[in-house]
Amino acid sequence: MKILTGPCVLEDRDTVMRIAEKLKPLSEDERIEFYFKASFDKANRTSLDSYRGPGLEEGLKLFQEIKEQFGYKLVTDIHESCQAKPAGEVLDILQIPAFLCRQTDLLVEAAKTNCKINIKKGQFLAAGAMKHPVEKILKTRGVEEVNYKNSNENGVWLCERGNTFGYGALVVDMKNLIAMREYAPVIFDATHSAQVPSTGGTTGGNSAVVPSLAKAAAAVGVDGFFFETHTDPSIALSDGPNMVQVDELYKVIDDIFAIQEVLGFNK
Repeated sequence: MKILTGPCVLEDRDTVMRIAEKLKPLSEDERIEFYFKASFDKANRTSLDSYRGPGLEEGLKLFQEIKEQFGYKLVTDIHESCQAKPAGEVLDILQIPAFLCRQTDLLVEAAKTNCKINIKKGQFLAAGAMKHPVEKILKTRGVEEVNYKNSNENGVWLCERGNTFGYGALVVDMKNLIAMREYAPVIFDATHSAQVPSTGGTTGGNSAVVPSLAKAAAAVGVDGFFFETHTDPSIALSDGPNMVQVDELYKVIDDIFAIQEVLGFNK
């Protein structure tokens, strides 16, 4: 099972390295295909004054240090097509943010790297519409037909993180997990699905629902999970309200494995 986890954004070096150290047991779990995730730039923050991250150059230096010290595979978001090539030289997965999942230039430049591509489904899109971003990646990589097998073999994943219907919260339709697996392996983003976007100038959330959402997705059947985590979400510089504390994350992952075992998904 794929697990993508880490802080929302690269904070100061000591905090990031402390989180990376706490996640080491997950990276050593033979059941898990582990990826450390963080953003070098949160370019879609609600407020102009919100912390965005260290930027591309400093962020890639910190990612390289994490890779050298822990041996982790790495994931980050890119927001501009010019970021794909330099990020692709350090990272293992390039993540396409939900609001940018239809941006052709961004998808094409990401596809030109050797990285896997994790495309987040836009909050404004139906599951069926995600065939088209997958098609852009696959065609750039020389593959014509969109299906699960071709996407899996060519490193294209889709990521569910809920839909918004204009009332300030995200709603997860579990049918989307089934529909999108026709096109590609599906990662369920449990923490962003718990967001309450743009409340009072910042993004809020309800981390208490994260375990239930994750267990529901495990019961439906997915290829992996995305969790944002922190040693102390109350002081996280981005997305703290919907994060899972590192120690609590292990219990959630154990529950996921238990559900998949009962349902025979691990066979």
